[in-house]
Parts: sequence; structure tokens; C-alpha cells
Amino acid sequence: MRFTSLRIITHDVARLAGFYEFLTGASARWASPDFAEIATPSLTLAIGSIRTVAVFGPGLTIAPHNSGRVLIEFLVDDVDAEYDRLQTAAGRPEFVSEPKDMPWGNRSLLVRDPDGTLVNLFTPRTEQAKAKYA
Repeated sequence: MRFTSLRIITHDVARLAGFYEFLTGASARWASPDFAEIATPSLTLAIGSIRTVAVFGPGLTIAPHNSGRVLIEFLVDDVDAEYDRLQTAAGRPEFVSEPKDMPWGNRSLLVRDPDGTLVNLFTPRTEQAKAKYA
């Protein structure tokens, strides 16, 4: 088994794809107006319209079934620099927390994407955390 992507389901694919393009600096690949992918070196973030899930069954994407249960994480070189960049950007994200050191050795910044999904930008700070992501 190989983990290939994480898909977010949304009512507004273009808006969410634009947010993640800005956040990652990567361009979305569009398969259709209902589906885009943003490839990173480690994982592909897929963004699909709510219409793409309808074939699996009714009601699968209605809160609270998947609301607030996902945290998307991006490893960044300098979380404080990302915080500064995002603070001054037009259309900046909603900040949940400023950068802070976590007990497990990362420095993290928590934001929300336009649909409210939590996004963690983090930089390993301790030797143990750095070794994990080396």
C-alpha cells in the first residue's frame, strides 16, 4: 500500500486551490473544474468538488461527519518567516495561533484554510525532531 494523496472536499475548488497554491508556492494541476491537485515533494493535496463524492453515497460530506477532524501539516524551512510572509499577504489566512514551540520539538504555526480546515506549518527545532524529518 502506498499513501499518495490527501483530498479535501469543498464547495469552491478554485478558492481552496488558490489558497494552497499561495501557501505552498506550487501550481495546481486541473483535471476538471471539479478537481485540482497540488503536488509537493512528499504528498499530493487533491481538492475536489462536493460533486465528486456524490457517487460514493448521500450525506458523506455533511458536517459533523468530517468537520474539524483533519489537520493538514506542512514542513517548512522557517516557520517564523512563513508567519511574517502570511501576515503581510493580501487574502491572508485566519491565524489560530502564532508560532510557538511544541513539547515534541517542533515550532508550529496554526492557520485555517478558507473552508475552516486547520493547517499546521512547522519547523523541527530539537535534534530529535530534526532527525525525524531529515
